[in-house]
Amino acid sequence: MSDEKVVKEGREFHFTKNDFSRVCKLIYDHAGIALSESKQELVYSRLSRRLRTTGIQTFGEYLQLLESNDAAEWEAFTNSLTTNLTSFFREQHHFPLLAQQVRALRGKHPIVLWCSAASTGEEPYSMAMTVLDALGRDAAQVSIVATDLDTNVLATARAGVYPEERIAKLPPDLVKRYFQRGTGSRAGMVRVVQEVRDMITFRQLNLLHDDWSVRAPVDAIFCRNVMIYFDKATQLAILKKFVPLLRSDGLLYAGHSESFHHADEYFKLRSKTVYELSPKARAQCAADEARQRR
Repeated sequence: MSDEKVVKEGREFHFTKNDFSRVCKLIYDHAGIALSESKQELVYSRLSRRLRTTGIQTFGEYLQLLESNDAAEWEAFTNSLTTNLTSFFREQHHFPLLAQQVRALRGKHPIVLWCSAASTGEEPYSMAMTVLDALGRDAAQVSIVATDLDTNVLATARAGVYPEERIAKLPPDLVKRYFQRGTGSRAGMVRVVQEVRDMITFRQLNLLHDDWSVRAPVDAIFCRNVMIYFDKATQLAILKKFVPLLRSDGLLYAGHSESFHHADEYFKLRSKTVYELSPKARAQCAADEARQRR
């Protein structure tokens, strides 16, 4: 009986402990997201919207639809349960280091940067603006791949259009260079300029899947505030897959609350939440690079 106990009375939809457990297993198996017991209210709130949209009357029926591998609903289910908190130049201390990194690489080879959790686009656009400020015309040698699991936020990112309040705290000179203000029916909105948008390729990507649409060599990976949603085993599996993608001198930028000490076989801390390859991993990557140059 305990498995069927209703999590909370008085709801629009019957939602049991067993329903919540099934949701947790589905999202973990599909996206690696580990939901704690404290997320029951969030899960109910977000998935209730899917029940209303689909016209399904119970969580049991809805979960049966997912378990039948309905592709369209799987996408909507995943989008509903992913969190997309971001802003321009969030965790600002990373961007001067990125500028320093790309300046050091100027003229050596085509520079590739990967933003692995692009959300609505503010992070990869911040990376592109940093590169343009650092390299000027030489920014043409830089390309940015920006990926996310959530297809809805990727659509917003590709458009590059935001409410004006999203840039309120940015320096006026940066806003002048890199944003266009809307007029008429678009008043109150801004759009990232074409020069910045052209630097970025947006793609859907699930970090849990084996086939990533990102190819080596990559000079920097921004994977910030993503690993907090995964358990340690999943984190380690993803970090291990980052290694062969990075150049031997590549950097991994992490979020402020993330620590990868459990992956010290692959990465070592270089500075505040920025990691470089461990000596062993770096030697292996350098050997691979040498073979490719022959």
